[in-house]
Order: sequence, then structure tokens, then C-alpha cells
Amino acid sequence: MLVQILFNLEGKPQSASASFSDVKADAWYAKAVGWAAANKVVTGYADGTFRPNAAVTREQAAAILYRYAQSKGIDVSVGEDTNILSYADALQASEYAIPALQWAVGAGVLNGKSGNLLAPTGTATRAEIAAIMQRWCEKIVQK
Repeated sequence: MLVQILFNLEGKPQSASASFSDVKADAWYAKAVGWAAANKVVTGYADGTFRPNAAVTREQAAAILYRYAQSKGIDVSVGEDTNILSYADALQASEYAIPALQWAVGAGVLNGKSGNLLAPTGTATRAEIAAIMQRWCEKIVQK
């Protein structure tokens, strides 16, 4: 869903086919996934899958937006000075996602949850994705 949103924001550009073993060419999201992979917004899993039916975690959402920002030439250096260790569960974050989480928190795109939690491996609900995208538009796009 998140990749489709970004693909739509880009005006649904022509893109390569998705090369993930679990993304069928005729799937409603196939062009978006192909575009995202071609632009290094998504990388998929080590086994060559994309897992389109799996829930997106908060750290995955942060990583996708971080890579999308980079692909657009947006400065993501704000994350270099952001300390996410103040969140009680920050050490649960996957290593690959730490720079993205630092950027997303520092840029105000991703907020913590109650109980001083970042919940990096928790599912990003549709409501959370909507809030993240709203903050993306307010804090990143309208700068």
C-alpha cells in the first residue's frame, strides 16, 4: 500500500517489472513495486521475495520513506543528530533501519507511541501510515 501511494505521488511513471518471485505481473501493485525496486525505494528480502501480503512494520515504513527521500534528493542528514535511544525499545530496531528511524523521528515524520515506545518492529496500521504520510507532506514536501 505504501509503495503504491508513493508511486501515485510520482504520477505512475513507466517502470521495470517487479523482479520479486512473489509479485505477479498482473497484480494491482506490480507496477508500483517495480518502480520502487528500480529506484531503490524497496529492496525486498534476501530470499528474493517482496511479501506483498505481509504487514509493514514501522521500521520498514521509515526505511521506505527514507529511501524515497534519498531518491528525490531530499536532505536526510537531520537523522545524523537524532538520538532514538531515548525510546525504551529503540534497541529492538533492525540495524538496517536505524538511519531511517533516526531520520524519520528527527524530521518529525514518525512519532513515538505511548509508554515512550518507538515500536520499530510493530505493525504500521493504516491509520499510522495515513498520519505518517500527512506529516511527510507537511514537513518534507512543503519545505
